[in-house]
Amino acid sequence: MDPGEGKCWNRKESWRATLVLAYQSLGVVYGDLSISPLYVYKNTFAEDIQHSDTNEEIFGVLSFVFWTLTLIPLFKYVFIVLRADDNGEGGTFALYSLICRHAKVSHLPSGQISDETLSTYKLEQPPENNNSSNLKMVLEKHKRLHTALLILVLLGTCMVIGDGLLTPAISVLSAVSGLELSMSHYHHEYAVIPITCIILVCLFALQHYGTHRVGFFFAPIVLIWLLCISTLGLYNIFKWNPQVYKALSPYYMLNFLRKTKISGWMSLGGTLLCITGSEAMFADLGHFSYTAIQMAFTFLVYPALILAYLGQAAYLSKHHHSIYQISFYLSVPGLAVMTVMLVTTCLTSLVIILCWHKPPIMALCFLLSFGSIELLYFSASLTKFAEGAWLPILLALFLMTIMFIWHYATIKKYEFDLHNKVSLEWLLALGPSLGIARVPGIGVVFTDLTSGIPANFSRFVTNLPAFHRILVFVCVKSVPVPYVPLAERYLVGRVGPATHRSYRCIVRYGYRDVHQDVDSFETELVARLADFIKYDWSHAETDGSRVEDEGPHSDRSSSEYRLTVIGMVGLSGPPVFEMDENPQQASVSIGFSSVGSLTDAIEMEPIRAVEKRVRFSIEDASEAGTLREMDRGSQEELKDLWNAQQAGTAFILGHSHVQAKQGSNLLKRVAINVVYNFLRRNCRGPDVALKVPPVSLLEVGMVYVV
Repeated sequence: MDPGEGKCWNRKESWRATLVLAYQSLGVVYGDLSISPLYVYKNTFAEDIQHSDTNEEIFGVLSFVFWTLTLIPLFKYVFIVLRADDNGEGGTFALYSLICRHAKVSHLPSGQISDETLSTYKLEQPPENNNSSNLKMVLEKHKRLHTALLILVLLGTCMVIGDGLLTPAISVLSAVSGLELSMSHYHHEYAVIPITCIILVCLFALQHYGTHRVGFFFAPIVLIWLLCISTLGLYNIFKWNPQVYKALSPYYMLNFLRKTKISGWMSLGGTLLCITGSEAMFADLGHFSYTAIQMAFTFLVYPALILAYLGQAAYLSKHHHSIYQISFYLSVPGLAVMTVMLVTTCLTSLVIILCWHKPPIMALCFLLSFGSIELLYFSASLTKFAEGAWLPILLALFLMTIMFIWHYATIKKYEFDLHNKVSLEWLLALGPSLGIARVPGIGVVFTDLTSGIPANFSRFVTNLPAFHRILVFVCVKSVPVPYVPLAERYLVGRVGPATHRSYRCIVRYGYRDVHQDVDSFETELVARLADFIKYDWSHAETDGSRVEDEGPHSDRSSSEYRLTVIGMVGLSGPPVFEMDENPQQASVSIGFSSVGSLTDAIEMEPIRAVEKRVRFSIEDASEAGTLREMDRGSQEELKDLWNAQQAGTAFILGHSHVQAKQGSNLLKRVAINVVYNFLRRNCRGPDVALKVPPVSLLEVGMVYVV
């Protein structure tokens, strides 16, 4: 996405806003990366490396640091990966979301054609070429590749969590450990840990104030720090060894490995710490902007770090015995960091082909260039596994297992619902003749299905032979976009004819949306239903012709009616966007200067062939009578909705228990019967996310055998 797209301010204000964001990013994005000079050299030379008078070892490490900082954070992230944003969002899930929208590899079971009409879903890229089409066909054809891609994404996400568990503690401890130079060993031993804990508690206590305030609070601290280390770097260069710049030649890297052999390779696990926190530039992209992060790193952070490392190397070249070892640094999760970067490299390679439609050779060059460097550091990091890196790895594997079990059981549960749903004819047949009564009020039935009648409702009617006068089937679903605008969140349609007073409402959220963003879901739902009723009847009124078999009062029981996106503004005219079988843009103004109601009408199930007879109105009196009849029908339906709301709303939710089929292996029985059911009992349901009053909640017991 073009970082300048959609900006409504002038160029001067845009640059001012970008500079402010760049300043704020210093306090949020670059904290870990900026303090890396505190422990890189100490950890690198912790191995059994003898220093010679020619300083080849120190210059070799400096050369590795320089080229690692230049290739990974600068070239890879700033100039390439940051461009692979998803509507301004970055991170592993952003890359996965982009891939899922360009190729059908998503595991979301409730995907709909209407999701592709979201404003945040739009694909504005060059047309596909043969190479990207071939890769797309291979990915879409093999289901195992879908699962492998999902596991790769979960691995990268969980590694970020595992690394984040220890990174703050290590960073703060590294800074506090500098006190050892100004106090005795006895006092240092008892002072470092308490001071570190106090600082960590204070840092986490500030998190709830938000990125904006945290950024402004820590930005001056990081800025002063970067200016200090760069100034000290310049001082050390000119005072101790002005010739240190020669170490920037790649020759010193090769010479370092040739001379130190296995010890030098093992020491690379400490060298890679110079890029700790680089992934934050992409992960935190949604808080800032591409230009802001690029400016901050390119013009401030990168040169400051290079000067700091040059100055340290110049000083150490004259003071070989000043490299202090701190045993805790040997347990830095040097492995989790590289795993995350490798996952990002692999996913970005797919984005280059599938989303940017570049030649595969370009993606291959990207993969081999950066992947080979990261694999080198990854192999060196393996030596840290037994010394402490096992902790974040173990945590990441545990979290990945939990996520995969949840995903697997959720898919199986959805398939069970899909297989056991009842037909629309069954719902329309319910009535007094079967001993079923319609009671006053609104009945909201939560379901994961986007079409059909869920089995939990049929079980509810079987045990309690009555349901409400207004019936609404609500599906809360996720779509592969970061945000769903409020004006496009609610997808509303009829279930059966208008006289049945049954509706379907699909509430769509992106992976970065906050679900608890409405004060009262009941009030919001009724408002959206009222908007839909007005639109549905007004849509019939504004047609120049009337299709006799398709009117609001028609008894089209063979299928569900089309769904319509109901926005946050009133409907004063035809929809801005409508989609039937042949999507076409309609440029129709509805009287709003900014955001309007985006309307998208789709068929949820295959429609039987219906012969349509179009009759054009000729007599004005007949036309006026038809309009009066439609207006009367709209008012009656709105009155029924209002009366039902006054009578009260009941929320019907399935209280599910999932169990594995008989004959399933032990692993599946433990995953489903124990782990998944424990997670489901302790996780928030849609009733909590949508702030449903507990007094209005009715739970229907359901057993899912998967």
